Amino acid sequence: MTTRTAPRSATGTGSGTGTDTQVKTRRAMKHARVQHLITADETSLVELQALVATLPICSTGRVFIEVPDAGWIGVIDVPPRMVVTWLDRSRRTGDPGTGRACAPGQALVRAATAWAGEMLCAEGDPTHVHLLGGYLGTADIFDYLTGTLHLDAGRIEVPARFGLTA
Repeated sequence: MTTRTAPRSATGTGSGTGTDTQVKTRRAMKHARVQHLITADETSLVELQALVATLPICSTGRVFIEVPDAGWIGVIDVPPRMVVTWLDRSRRTGDPGTGRACAPGQALVRAATAWAGEMLCAEGDPTHVHLLGGYLGTADIFDYLTGTLHLDAGRIEVPARFGLTA
């Protein structure tokens, strides 16, 4: 059994102020985590893997990956506090009431905008947004984030070839 004693102050009186400071520091660090919203599709899996490899281990957030069918679903290593959601397009429908199949980018738009609408509700939210994948889904998500949620376009990373940033 290990016994812990209160740390001694500089005067050697054991006032415990060192412990108080450590607790405050730990609490402050918990709030410093940056949340991420990352979207990708089957055309951007390599870019996605490169991106998540650069994220700090303490990152939190959501990764949405749209793929044509279940055969594309694999393992993506992300920080432990992040959730990966695979969106199998072959198991989803298109617009309600049309009877059509899910178009490329459509499942990704639905998932990312629903998540953003729920999670990005605080003024000055420090969430980092990375939109990878095809143009149609990326453009629709970008428009929702900047138009409806009023996120600054500079906070959203998109492939330069799409020309979506201000």
